[in-house]
Amino acid sequence: MSTFDENKRYLSPALARSTDIVAASGSGSYLTGTDGTRYIDWIQGIAVNSLGHCHPRVVAAVQRQTETLMTAAFNAVGYEATGELARRIAELAPGELGCTFFSNGGAEATDGALKLARVATNRPAIIAFRGSFHGRTFGATTVTGSNAAYRKWVEPLVGGVYFTPYPSPEQCPEGLDTEERGHYALTELQRLLDYIVAPETVAAILMEPVQGEGGYHVPPTSFVKELRRICDQHGILLIFDEIQAGYGRTGKMFASEHFDVVPDIVTLGKAIAGGVPMSAIVSTPEIMARWATGTHGTTFGGNPIAAVAALAVLDEYAESAVLENCREQGSYLRAGLERIADRVNIVSDVRGLGLMLAIELNHLDGRPGGDLVATLQERCRRAGLLLLNCGVRHNGIRFAPPLNVTRDVLDDGLAILEEALVALDTAELGSIPDHPTGPAEPEALASEQVHG
Repeated sequence: MSTFDENKRYLSPALARSTDIVAASGSGSYLTGTDGTRYIDWIQGIAVNSLGHCHPRVVAAVQRQTETLMTAAFNAVGYEATGELARRIAELAPGELGCTFFSNGGAEATDGALKLARVATNRPAIIAFRGSFHGRTFGATTVTGSNAAYRKWVEPLVGGVYFTPYPSPEQCPEGLDTEERGHYALTELQRLLDYIVAPETVAAILMEPVQGEGGYHVPPTSFVKELRRICDQHGILLIFDEIQAGYGRTGKMFASEHFDVVPDIVTLGKAIAGGVPMSAIVSTPEIMARWATGTHGTTFGGNPIAAVAALAVLDEYAESAVLENCREQGSYLRAGLERIADRVNIVSDVRGLGLMLAIELNHLDGRPGGDLVATLQERCRRAGLLLLNCGVRHNGIRFAPPLNVTRDVLDDGLAILEEALVALDTAELGSIPDHPTGPAEPEALASEQVHG
């Protein structure tokens, strides 16, 4: 058999890879390359493997299912496992969310949710947030605001989409605290409704309750609650994209639970089936009933292989206290990151919820540290730790270990991370003429250290 490198020319270069690793196998928190090198994997398929690579329970469920039926098209027949999965999601979902349309990936779920919102309200407009990421299909790209490169050369996109600021530091005036950023973002949203798009024409406001690729930013609860009130006031549907933040990643089954707010539609994906492609649009039976039969469909969505994998994930969550472990180990990882940030000047922020955590790197003169992040990723990779960046300026590192990760794995990863960061910090300090020896005092830094 020819090697991956020999076959690369047959693959489209449109899909970028952050490393040159060719994966051979994975087990739990570890990924092994074809050259035999084993890595601690804190990317985990971009938060897909919530139980780690090849969890035995998921593997066994998939193996059993492949011996009997792989797919027969859900628009032709039903599957017991898919119906059971929909019932269990309804039991777990907040509020009246209890009716599900299964699809294959996050972008597909985004497109379906936008269609559902327009059909259910008979309104054309969608409001999304700057810094958001919802996928790369035409519809999902239209509502994505985390990087202008995604839109370059493919416009015009879908019409009727408007953007408003998310309450993250880079999108708000400097000097504002968390609550003030929420107020600023709400003021800008109201201006959008006053000046640009009449609220009675808006079908939905789409947001990530915790922004993913945009930087793992957590909005204030007051902002999310007021957003819910505005939607209720104007008959606008509130869509939460929980494709990355949902399914336990933040320490709660649904990220919306942190804010005590129930959306009208929620999209799920990534972690839902433990590594098997699957996504879902979940809404109320009343809203789903407005979606006429046959106006949306899927060939592979809801297939029995994905369904049994997803049921195995839920079984493991229930029987092994996975969410409790996520909260406990998330607190431990965050404390470790904050300890490193106290020692390392270039780490300007630690943020997130549960095991959806990020750090931000900036130069001491305040410049975004995208180059620092790239160097950090490479140093950590050579030392055996895989990391992925995030943020509009690529100056964040996101941490998405398995939700069942153990403390010893976190300690090993933190040790690699700290050594690499200290070396980068030392080089940064050495590049500043007449900089005092040792760690600088926070007030001496152009980029304030924040740990909230």
